[in-house]
Amino acid sequence: MNYATTITAETQDDIPTDVDAMRDPTQSSPVVKRLLIALGGLLVLLGAIAAYFAFAGGEPVAPGDDKTQAPVVTVISPGKTTIEGMVEAPGTLAARRPMPVGVVGEGGQVLSVRVDAGDWVQQGEVLAVIDRSVQTQQAAAQAAQIEVARADAQLAQANLDRSLQLVDRGFVSKADVDRLTATRDAAVARVRVAEAQLAELRARNARLNIVAPASGYVLERNVEPGQTVGGGTPALFVIARGGEMEMLAQVSEAQLAGLSTGVMATITPAGSEKSYEGQVWQLSPTIDAATRQGTARIALSYAPELRPGGFATARINSGSLQATVLPESAVLADDKGSYVYVVGAENKTERRSVTTGMATAEGIAITDGLNGNEMVVLRAGGFLNAGETVSPQKQER
Repeated sequence: MNYATTITAETQDDIPTDVDAMRDPTQSSPVVKRLLIALGGLLVLLGAIAAYFAFAGGEPVAPGDDKTQAPVVTVISPGKTTIEGMVEAPGTLAARRPMPVGVVGEGGQVLSVRVDAGDWVQQGEVLAVIDRSVQTQQAAAQAAQIEVARADAQLAQANLDRSLQLVDRGFVSKADVDRLTATRDAAVARVRVAEAQLAELRARNARLNIVAPASGYVLERNVEPGQTVGGGTPALFVIARGGEMEMLAQVSEAQLAGLSTGVMATITPAGSEKSYEGQVWQLSPTIDAATRQGTARIALSYAPELRPGGFATARINSGSLQATVLPESAVLADDKGSYVYVVGAENKTERRSVTTGMATAEGIAITDGLNGNEMVVLRAGGFLNAGETVSPQKQER
């Protein structure tokens, strides 16, 4: 018996849609989508692992190796290095021995000013001239008084001489001689008083000139012709004796304790690439209670670029010292301070707090925290955690 099978449209609709998906690759079943998502996640994970090993300074190890789970890190055993100690400190420039020059005498009106700021002057050179017309007349009157006193003295001497010739004849008594002698002596004394008064007036007149007390470089001029000056007037000039300058370097209490007078320093004024050699000649005997800083005074020779009041930076030699020097990549820092990672027993990392010193061309000096024999992680310490097992790869210095 034959049977006929009829396939209707409804029966065709029941065919699984996977066949259509196979015919059209752009359409995927939920199973295929899940496979694709899983594959993408695996690729991302593999990329993250590769990046980890790249930053850690090593290469991924082959599967089956015992160290598959231990990242390879580059380590260094730094040892100890002799470095020249250097203290870098800011400060201001100033005249080493500034000399304010003011009115010494009674003062008066300034007739002329002969120098300006930036000039060199010699000791005794006249800087400004003050009107002395009245004082000149007073000196002339006093000179006339001397002549009057001398005339009186000469007359008294002549009277005494005549009396001495007549005393033997009895015409003049000895009492008269004594009186005439006293008159002569008083007249001579008046001459000396008048001469002293004239000398005083002339000295006062000489002090009306403003003169340089020593040779040096004029820093300030605070007077103009026509100005009236006196004993209470502020300094008319400021002179740097010998043109000598200095820098007042502000250093910390600990740095000041490590310095000594006589050491050399290099000074670089702000805004200039030129440096000048100086020498520490005085260390502050006190520490500022507010800033906890002291002053190192560095003597400098004259140079036009060294302007008092300007800012500068000093690099002061503080002697040589033995210290561990590490590249900057090995030294990390957080809110707890500076630290490095050290590979210890069983290749486990250990966080080690350190005290950093000056920066040199070779790296950063470590003054405390390391003895130099440790295996210090050179790079990628920021990706490690304390106690993590690593595979150290030593790099020779």
